[in-house]
Amino acid sequence: SPPGLFLLTSFLLHMEDGRANPTRLVCDKRLIQKYIEEAKDMEKRAGQCQALPALSCPAVLPLVDINLQQWKSKSNETKRREILCDLALLVGAVMGAQDQVTQECGTKQLSQLYRQANSFLLLLQTFGWEAGPWEPGCSPRSMEQTHITGIFLTYQQLVQGKLRFFFHDLAKDLCK
Repeated sequence: SPPGLFLLTSFLLHMEDGRANPTRLVCDKRLIQKYIEEAKDMEKRAGQCQALPALSCPAVLPLVDINLQQWKSKSNETKRREILCDLALLVGAVMGAQDQVTQECGTKQLSQLYRQANSFLLLLQTFGWEAGPWEPGCSPRSMEQTHITGIFLTYQQLVQGKLRFFFHDLAKDLCK
């Protein structure tokens, strides 16, 4: 089954009173590890596509590097909003790249990446937080990329870094 469908199903199965209950998703460390492995696989498969063209209109990607000391000092809500900004920019970049790539292998990998990144975006937008719903309008640090594989690498780094650490931080409160 497609990874985005799995994530969406996991999310829907953990709905409670109209609000998302991220407990199982956050507490089962195997799930985030699964998404990290899928992100690595997507990047690898995209790199194996024959002669992917450079993007004529560069993709604007979030800079997703993480300073662990600074990250630890942020509130979970601040972390969530930062990841949402990164995901929103990444999803937009994937959509833009999809419009430029005609090769079947590349379009297939970009579609999978879009579904997975968008599933995380929707999931984090609907968590039941006290601070209220997320509203777009953020401007994360970004860079331009003309290589399609750079989009996959950015997603992999986001899942492996900020998202994994965020779930780890949430687990401290939710998984007692």
